[in-house]
Amino acid sequence: MFKVMGFQICSLSGNCISQLWSGRNKRLWSGGGVLLFFLMLTSMQLNFIWWSTYHQQLPKSSPNITFSAFGMELSVQTTKSVNTNNTSDIFYINQKITQYNREQIIHNQENFETLRTDSVILVIQVHNRISYLRYLIGSLAKSSNISQALLIFSHDYYEEEINDLIKSINFCKVMQIFYPYSIQTHPNEFPGSDPNDCPRDISSEVAIVLNCNNALNPDIYGHYREAKFTQTKHHWWWKANRVFNELEVTKNHEGLVVFLEEDHYVAEDFIHVLKLMERSRKANCANCNILSLGTYSRIVNYKKYSDKVETLPWISSKHNMGLVLNKSTWMDIVKCTDYFCTYDDYNWDWSLQYISKTCLKEKLYVMVPFAPRIFHTGECGLHHSNNNCESTKVLSRIQRILDFAKSYMYPNNLTIKQRIGKNTPIRANGGWGDKRDHKLCIMMTSQQENHSMFVLK
Repeated sequence: MFKVMGFQICSLSGNCISQLWSGRNKRLWSGGGVLLFFLMLTSMQLNFIWWSTYHQQLPKSSPNITFSAFGMELSVQTTKSVNTNNTSDIFYINQKITQYNREQIIHNQENFETLRTDSVILVIQVHNRISYLRYLIGSLAKSSNISQALLIFSHDYYEEEINDLIKSINFCKVMQIFYPYSIQTHPNEFPGSDPNDCPRDISSEVAIVLNCNNALNPDIYGHYREAKFTQTKHHWWWKANRVFNELEVTKNHEGLVVFLEEDHYVAEDFIHVLKLMERSRKANCANCNILSLGTYSRIVNYKKYSDKVETLPWISSKHNMGLVLNKSTWMDIVKCTDYFCTYDDYNWDWSLQYISKTCLKEKLYVMVPFAPRIFHTGECGLHHSNNNCESTKVLSRIQRILDFAKSYMYPNNLTIKQRIGKNTPIRANGGWGDKRDHKLCIMMTSQQENHSMFVLK
């Protein structure tokens, strides 16, 4: 509420500041004074609009918050949030993920041969979409040679139902790792959303007046960080470092590491084709330092293209599905940590493309099949929304494609087509201007298993 004559300004919580004006003070409201008053009034309105949204995000135990603007102190009473800040649950989850990460248990190890140095490792990034994860696991169960592989599920969300699903896998060796800096375990502090973080769309001028945490670090488009978007890049970088640098089981591994996500679906011959691609890469494409098993083409002719692959410069938007790296390529990538971690793009794949163009001595050059062996089933997710997130429409289409392709799978050899590719400029998508994100990302490259959280404060 605003009462101009008595200059009484009240916040939405009912706290007011009053200043009764004497006759002498009233005479000051002329010329520039009137203009100054309306500028102050407009700014205060913007601040109160901001706080009306902002205080809803505050933790349950938060007290009234006081801030200053134009020499006046304003108090905003915070609301109590529910469902997100059960400290005992967070403590329990942190204990469990610490235990998982420390013990590094490999399930089903007694039922399958020991992982060889050239065995295929599948690393699956998991959030909380268990329906899609079931589809992926079902497709993996039907894959040939899967018994020789190791599945590593990398989680940023702890849920017993998901854990039980993964523990039910009996067709290969399985391991779980947990990203330790998730939104779930840090709901009201960085890397989650701190109550004093700047909202995405306020101007830097207002942010500086409010003195919110990251006021000086908007992205290139003037927006402030959103934890739900920054987490995906952090998680991807953490799991890659974890798998290549820190796990005991991968210490001597020199084979291929396939990066999947919970909403992917694999063809039954994907490991067979992967091994053919690796053999062809070594024999015929010395500059191919990365493989990709998926494409986004909606028209797939397996009869014509099942045994054909192409080689070309890696493009993030086309070749990010079923990405395959070996340790040699990873060691080249990790030398560009600062480039990856400070590039103002919240997408891990666009950040990889950036370092390919600006940092890597050997640019990322990919071999990819014309007929994909990995598909995307996700109707909802970070970049997509749909009214029916449980829809099986996409899955049905994929299964029809694979049923038709069945007689054309398992090619004996591959035919390679080399493409030059276009040297298209890349443009950062923003969302990664916060210096705290840069610092956390760079810290993950350390080979120390137990990173200290004090550096995040």
